[in-house]
Amino acid sequence: MSKNVRKLTDLDINPCLEETDDSRKCLDANNYKKDMCSSYFIRYKNCRKFWHNIMTQRRRDGVKPNMPNADERQQILQAIGGKPY
Repeated sequence: MSKNVRKLTDLDINPCLEETDDSRKCLDANNYKKDMCSSYFIRYKNCRKFWHNIMTQRRRDGVKPNMPNADERQQILQAIGGKPY
């Protein structure tokens, strides 16, 4: 498995793994008709935007690592009452 593929499938690196998988499954199920999966794409995009904002804020605050690991992300989501996307 290449380094990039490992990054995409590693839950500690990719905070939107579930949304990525859902988008791919939708594309597979709908014969790659993108208009049938727009809600999945929007959810993925919102997920990426949310975690990018978290990462940017942590960088500003000097918190390392910039992207929280999977356990920290779970705690963040629980603190705000679930996924905001």
